[in-house]
Amino acid sequence: FFFYNYKSINIIVMCRCQLTLHLMWDRVEEMLASGDPVLDLSYKKFRRLPGVVCGLRHLEKLYVCGNSLRTLPENIVQLKGLRILALDFNKMEDVPLAICQLRNLTRLYLGSNRLISLPPELRNLQSLRCLWMESNYFTCFPRQLYDLPHLRSLQMGDNRLRTLPPDLWRMEALRGLWLYGNRFTEFPRVLLRMVDLEILDLDKNKIAVFPNLSRLPALRLFSYDHNPVEGPPGVGEEVLLVGEGQDVRDAEEAVLAGDGPVIQGILKTAKQNSSESFPPKSRLV
Repeated sequence: FFFYNYKSINIIVMCRCQLTLHLMWDRVEEMLASGDPVLDLSYKKFRRLPGVVCGLRHLEKLYVCGNSLRTLPENIVQLKGLRILALDFNKMEDVPLAICQLRNLTRLYLGSNRLISLPPELRNLQSLRCLWMESNYFTCFPRQLYDLPHLRSLQMGDNRLRTLPPDLWRMEALRGLWLYGNRFTEFPRVLLRMVDLEILDLDKNKIAVFPNLSRLPALRLFSYDHNPVEGPPGVGEEVLLVGEGQDVRDAEEAVLAGDGPVIQGILKTAKQNSSESFPPKSRLV
């Protein structure tokens, strides 16, 4: 009796799993057939991107976050109109070279993968404005980024950076730079030459001394919280400081409510942005 009962339970569980997979795939097929320029295949348990996706040449925005992707099919290059590609929370150890041929990309999200470097071909993405690579394994700043003339927002928080290259100032278009959760023990002096930065986040490092930042005239938000520093650095009157245990969310809300400097962007997440250079609350826009 117990054997047959156990066997019956297994059969029921298997049937339910198969039904769930069928229902999920039915929804995926509906999305694929919709003709919508936005396709969200996030958290579908994919190990491979469905091949049919690469034939959807009308796509402009593709979201495949939270799957188990290690690479992408080479024929994704057929999606020549793609402007936004989100690959967060996958298992990629290398950036698929096919991505580097999507020359109309303006936003690329590669956070929470297993990346340690970028391919030289990434410099082909000349339209890129926003690149998020937080929570990876970078130990060196990727110099390929110098060749992206329109890059405005760079998210490299929660990596393993200890220094920045002395010629980082060459990234003249950069407006937002997120470097929280790295391994800096000294303030990178090259940042003082980046006079067009509006947002700078150095939270959760090991920096004991910050220079006077009032020489950064465009700066509007600076986070230095969770560093072994005794007091706040000098900044301009229009700068919102986040430090000394101040709740990050309060600072974000102050900015968004207009109580502080008027800028579009936040410190560490993409939850409340509304500009092109800083990711929006819902990427499905």
